[in-house]
Amino acid sequence: MVRKKNLENINNSGDLKKLSLDELIDLSGELRDFIIDIVSVKKGHLGASLGVVELTIALHFVFDTPDDILIWDVGHQAYPHKILTGRRDSFHTNRELGGISGFPKIEESPYDAFGTGHSSTSISAALGMAIASRLDGNLQRNHIAVIGDASIASGMAFEGLNHAGVTKSNLLIILNDNEMGIDPNVGALKNYLTSVKKGMDAHQKNIFEALDFSYSGPVDGHDMQSLIEELDRLKSVSGPKLLHVITTKGKGLSKAEKDQITYHAPGLFDKESGELILESEMEMPPKFQDVFGLTLVELAEVNKDIVGITPAMPTGSSLKFMIEKFPNRAFDVGIAEQHAVTLAAGLATQGKIPFCTVYSTFLQRAYDQIIHDVALQNLPVVFCIDRAGLVGEDGPTHHGVFDISFLNCIPNIFICCPMDEMELRNIMYTAQKGLNGPVAIRYPRGRGTHTDWTNSFELITIGKGRIIKEGKNLAILTVGPVGEIVREICLESEFDSLGHYDMRFVKPLDHEILEEVFSEYQKVITIEEGVLSGGFGSSVLSYKNENRINDVLIETLGFPDEFLQHGNVSELYKIYGLDKDGIKRSIRKLQNIDNN
Repeated sequence: MVRKKNLENINNSGDLKKLSLDELIDLSGELRDFIIDIVSVKKGHLGASLGVVELTIALHFVFDTPDDILIWDVGHQAYPHKILTGRRDSFHTNRELGGISGFPKIEESPYDAFGTGHSSTSISAALGMAIASRLDGNLQRNHIAVIGDASIASGMAFEGLNHAGVTKSNLLIILNDNEMGIDPNVGALKNYLTSVKKGMDAHQKNIFEALDFSYSGPVDGHDMQSLIEELDRLKSVSGPKLLHVITTKGKGLSKAEKDQITYHAPGLFDKESGELILESEMEMPPKFQDVFGLTLVELAEVNKDIVGITPAMPTGSSLKFMIEKFPNRAFDVGIAEQHAVTLAAGLATQGKIPFCTVYSTFLQRAYDQIIHDVALQNLPVVFCIDRAGLVGEDGPTHHGVFDISFLNCIPNIFICCPMDEMELRNIMYTAQKGLNGPVAIRYPRGRGTHTDWTNSFELITIGKGRIIKEGKNLAILTVGPVGEIVREICLESEFDSLGHYDMRFVKPLDHEILEEVFSEYQKVITIEEGVLSGGFGSSVLSYKNENRINDVLIETLGFPDEFLQHGNVSELYKIYGLDKDGIKRSIRKLQNIDNN
């Protein structure tokens, strides 16, 4: 199909207002083609953005953005928004080092009113802006929050709804209802929304109306005329209102519509057929999350007290394996990290062994529950922290670099950083045997280094590291998979005098190893894939200072006190000096060996 070339003339919302309805409809097809063309070769979040093309065009056509404020909840819906608001020509740099962000970002554009990499924040943020406008006497400005991909079921969204309903603020919430997060929506609210779409009993009060919202819909989110007419009507409706819009995730690409989980972020694919372009997996090590998921099933087959919990990430975390095998003992609780943690705490009080798998940056959202509900009561919850360390193109909202530091200050909790797949299996095996408190096991996104990972299980002593290689003068202490890089470095003749210790645990530290290292070596390097402030290296320095060890020089390697940019993981490790060459430079510097 040959489409009119409207997109190349759209640089802001004002340009959209010059188009007729037919031209806007043509633009929606052209915009979809543009997104598919770029994402097929550059990767990124596909399905959610394809689903909101008409809605995005209609919003910018009807409202006076950026003066009218538009917030996209779960920012992976925002590709059409970015393309229509001055970033079309730079969209090919999306998620690349030095390129535009994959999520809305305040400093990137005046059209990006709020940064939204995590879910369920839009209602609270938009309400805050609406209240501010009212306080400033600006009663004409519109404030729109587009919330979708299961975000409406999060506790924070309900908190925002609860407050917004009793204000007079000029707030429009658009519920983008596509029945999907990354995985299918779950829970009672999902069932309720399904009943709304099928028609409700005349005497049943709409849940949003019960919260004092003016409710309208459901509206076909792919019918441009209906969207424009309803949005135009809502412009003149005062107070809080909610428009229920029905969309199809992946709209316009047949494969993406049929397989919405895979095409949420499919990687490389053929833009004509939609077929995935897969990397060869022959003799490749497994992904860490798959090792977690398959190991959990293996353990659960023997230990009937094991249960699994994830907040909305059964596929990404690989808890899907246990959900398929033991559906009564594995739970996807939706985007509800706080609930997931306290649910695990409740299970632990009754003798169950909960494995709560959460992405590192998502665990941040349940910090109080970790402290108050788990650690304070010393309950044996097993936190399996996926996506620890750098995650790459998703950038600062998703880099898992803070978990060591924010867990390290909490009493009672053990923190384990397995170096490889076998250590991950062994600490999971050890944890389900029974611990006297909670344990956090952190592991990275992506593949490990071993293809023969299905070893027989071994118990790990909590707080004990292992000696990889003894040396002289300079010792390297590592936690996590960065130890594999150091292992390789130690095999090179230039560095054959190095000592290497896989500490395994950040908390408790292996004091026996530290005493040996501080007595045998004059120089020490600690390496961690997390921020240095409050992290593993900081703990080693504290131990050194507390024990008045003055004749050992310690260099700490990790990430600086800043939010890390987005880009390819290997590029980022190089920038921050945690790639092989960067570590070698640090070793040479400490050994006073000239790099030239």
